[in-house]
Amino acid sequence: MGDQGTGGIESRGVESNTTRRMSEPRPNSHDDQMKQQTPETKTTNGESEEQQKYTQTGPRHIVPVPVHASQASIAAPSLSRNPSTSSNASGESRNMFEFSRSRAHRLPEPPVTKATLSELDVNKIIHNPKLRHDINFDPDLHFRPNVDGEKGRRKQEKANQFWNMLTEQLQLFIIDREQFMVRFGQGEDWCLPQLLKSVKEIIQTLVPQRDRMYLEEGLNVELIMQQFGKGIADLEKLASWLSGVLKSHCAPMRDEWVDEMYNQLTNGNKTDDMEELVQGMRSLLSVLEAMKLDVANHQIRCLRPILIEDTVHFEQRFFLKKIRDHKMDPIPARQWYLAVSQFYSRDPASIQAFGEMGPFFEGICRMVLPSTDIYSHPDTFVFDEERIAKLRSDMLDAVNLEVCMRVYELMERRYRYYNGMSMMSSVPTSFLAVPLSDISGVSSKSEDEGSENFFSSSNSRPPSLVSSSAGSAHSSPRTSLVLPTQPVSNRLEDRQVKAQNLYNSLVALLQTTPTSSRSVNRWKAMKDSLALQIFRFANAPAQDLLLFEAELDYHISEPGSPIFRQVEEYYFLRLLMDVRQRVKDFKGLTGAALFSVATGGRLHGPSRTWDGPRENVGRERTSLENAIREAREEGGVEDMATRLAHMGLLHWRVWSHLIYDGGLDNAVAEPDIPMAI
Repeated sequence: MGDQGTGGIESRGVESNTTRRMSEPRPNSHDDQMKQQTPETKTTNGESEEQQKYTQTGPRHIVPVPVHASQASIAAPSLSRNPSTSSNASGESRNMFEFSRSRAHRLPEPPVTKATLSELDVNKIIHNPKLRHDINFDPDLHFRPNVDGEKGRRKQEKANQFWNMLTEQLQLFIIDREQFMVRFGQGEDWCLPQLLKSVKEIIQTLVPQRDRMYLEEGLNVELIMQQFGKGIADLEKLASWLSGVLKSHCAPMRDEWVDEMYNQLTNGNKTDDMEELVQGMRSLLSVLEAMKLDVANHQIRCLRPILIEDTVHFEQRFFLKKIRDHKMDPIPARQWYLAVSQFYSRDPASIQAFGEMGPFFEGICRMVLPSTDIYSHPDTFVFDEERIAKLRSDMLDAVNLEVCMRVYELMERRYRYYNGMSMMSSVPTSFLAVPLSDISGVSSKSEDEGSENFFSSSNSRPPSLVSSSAGSAHSSPRTSLVLPTQPVSNRLEDRQVKAQNLYNSLVALLQTTPTSSRSVNRWKAMKDSLALQIFRFANAPAQDLLLFEAELDYHISEPGSPIFRQVEEYYFLRLLMDVRQRVKDFKGLTGAALFSVATGGRLHGPSRTWDGPRENVGRERTSLENAIREAREEGGVEDMATRLAHMGLLHWRVWSHLIYDGGLDNAVAEPDIPMAI
């Protein structure tokens, strides 16, 4: 079992049909939300009642084994030594466990405490605005230990500091009892009593009220530490009692972990192996943390329908209070809405699908384009920043893939008549000296059948890359350049299949890059590998590779490129049309129904109908062309449209009457309405 005892909790979800790591609620930047997520040392009276509801029905009953002084005649071997035995410890042993006074005064707290787990309390969950917003979008949202990134690393360091100090203190107790008593005496200013107190406090939040009286008897920290100081503490009996308590209230899948904890504690105690003993204590905290997570995640599943239905009401009250307290300025959001209204196309299809929401939805469709300023959205999107960033990243991937394909098609037409085996060395080196965009005029007009190749692709994205010795995104393609000869054919079907294979290989190459890196940087880092892959399929001469790499770099992720702008505008129109249909289908749904359809029943398939013409899609296509081009033209747009329509409808329901339609003055004048929960 992995050690989870590092404290700190974050929520995590995996959105269906995507590889997103989104919907992970993080501390909000606003001061009120930070206060709500700050661990507290007190719990509400209603906490135990909620956790009683979750406790396993028909628990395996336990018989508490209180540790009384009269019953503690059986001492653990490692803790019953005569103090005189330790008086003969050498000076080297004393120096090994020398603690500075300043270190003793800065005693670290256990890595998992009641305070660090307090944000898992049901009262904190229902008052966490970021979590309540994210729960609308991620059906798999759940809490997990926060061990990622710099924050997780710091927590792990603090946890290791605590466990190392506890190990040293216990070893000092075994080797030099006299020195230990001089240093710590019968006090509780060392790690073990602090750990036992935390364990007791956490268990109190997990067991029902009726079992807490047994907890006071079985885990009397003051009595246990008195027995420990006299060398008569029976840690094996305590471990057995804890094992029974945990198994009575945890899920059955945790039993193996509890048994592992019990074995580590008993074996470490019997063999005087303090490291194994401390490892058992780490396992104990990890089990308690896992139990607390189980309870919180169960509560999220149970409360989800209520929280979703109350989202609009809750967020309106939350933000209205911030506006009243002058902690949020609504004017920039109002100015943003007025600005997008000025550029509203007033297309009949948009008016029919969006109604009064037309300017807003056209504005957010523009918001996710790569060329739009990343900070162009107002503060009203504060809870959707991660979703917007993911949509922008997905849109950039779709646009850049299409840019690569269009550059390939231009180059493929250029080399088609020069690509015979006997003519490989006769292609002029300066053939790529003129930019592709200048030669082609960056237009989609039919040129030697070239327009038929703009959308050639397969219907699925492959899991692996086409075998290549230099296809890695992190290698230097030119160091081992091998350009296998591709079959040369002028048949339209053959060229379409070839373009389809290239598109699949580019998608697979993109999937080999780290997803955590910034999208623009990720594309720039892999441009040489992309150029080499395209070069292979174009059957171009090797001496032109450097020129082609520079040419491709000019177009990828560059809003100044004519090809990039053309492709981006195409995808904007495609996205807008898909969003129209989604909004038309979704706008009459309740919050829970919208969540169900948008996250679990997304609309797919080519049988969809549209209210207007498919602008700029091009000439009529044959059924064969449609079958081959579907995936490349789609580019994930349908999924992006569903996510954007879901986010936009919820946003509009919260903010339209507060800011966008000018009703803020009336809203501010209204009295507070109690929460529905």
